[in-house]
Amino acid sequence: MQDITTDTVVRMKFVMQTHLPDGTVKERPEETIEFIFGVERQPASLEKALEHARPGDRIQVHIPPAEIYGDYDPVLVHEIPKEGLIKNRIKKGEFYRQMKKGSLVSFKVLEVRPDTVVVDFNKPMAGIAASMDLEVLSVREASKKEIDAAIDAQNKRSIGCG
Repeated sequence: MQDITTDTVVRMKFVMQTHLPDGTVKERPEETIEFIFGVERQPASLEKALEHARPGDRIQVHIPPAEIYGDYDPVLVHEIPKEGLIKNRIKKGEFYRQMKKGSLVSFKVLEVRPDTVVVDFNKPMAGIAASMDLEVLSVREASKKEIDAAIDAQNKRSIGCG
């Protein structure tokens, strides 16, 4: 039986739970995925947990927010003037988007005050962690063609083309 090492094709099934900043836990249905270990990037905690695992191994792994969408940063909550904002788009609990000087300004409206708005510039999914209960189904050596295709796809994703 082969261990998971760089350039091996890993097939695994898993159930993922997402842990929201407010304490809510949401479970997703079981999924099966296949990827080339060490080539197609996975969260660091998942890669560490999988390294040298074998088919049949069952693993539980926690993935912190920093490895997914980033940590929630309270410093990114600001009170800003309403002046210059499109008034009918300012709604508590909703995302506000506007082009300003050629750049997209985006934030969540937390509170609307008479002359100002309290906004959150964190990414919408910041602070979300995940945990996975997984089982390694199979491991095999990847062919050069599979590795080259995976590298090409990974490069395209990293520049926003895939």
